Amino acid sequence: ASARMREADHVRRLSDDEGSMSWAAVVSGCSLAMDAFAMSICVGACTVGSPWRPASRLGLACGTFQFLMPLLGWKLGMASARWFSFWDHWLAFGLLAFVGGGMIRNALGPSNLCDGDATASPGALFSLALATSIDAFVVGAGFALVKKPVLDLALLAGVFTGLTCALGIYIGRFVGCRFGRRVELIGGVLLILIGLDILLSHLLDHGGLERVMPVSSENGAPAMVRKI
Repeated sequence: ASARMREADHVRRLSDDEGSMSWAAVVSGCSLAMDAFAMSICVGACTVGSPWRPASRLGLACGTFQFLMPLLGWKLGMASARWFSFWDHWLAFGLLAFVGGGMIRNALGPSNLCDGDATASPGALFSLALATSIDAFVVGAGFALVKKPVLDLALLAGVFTGLTCALGIYIGRFVGCRFGRRVELIGGVLLILIGLDILLSHLLDHGGLERVMPVSSENGAPAMVRKI
């Protein structure tokens, strides 16, 4: 009976996620934008002249890539989900922790030197947009493995990244790279926390913690450790 109740509760939560925008999609979409936002601030610090054209080019390029890459990652993750169904929650946690850890490492590492307006070169602009959207591909695959809808994530990441990258060019003209690196650090921490929430929620929903949770008898005394 308890197993059926857990399964019904799990189905209800899935339907709730499909019917409304989940907090994981909102926080993930905003966190993914932090990487590109930090990059745009550094690019803005290196530009000269009017920031309007660099802001438009970078915002459009990064926003487009951040929208498409989670969708591609989700497609790949769904295609391989049946092979990883037993440990999908662990893999999703590992992917998010890897992405978040990389953002934290970049934020704490040495800063790059200015190379002028990187958005003026199509090749450099493509490289910047692709490099900052690979994390979105990985997160999209993680959403597929835990069967979370990805469209909200893709839309939020694309729109928010486009806007923040354009804004970052203007901010970079005044504050330089230091502020952007702090923003990237916050984004990395948030992604790791999301991965931890996915892992713990799955373990609690499917009884994965029952190996270490004592079962109380009717009089309240510990009776035994339940096995799964």
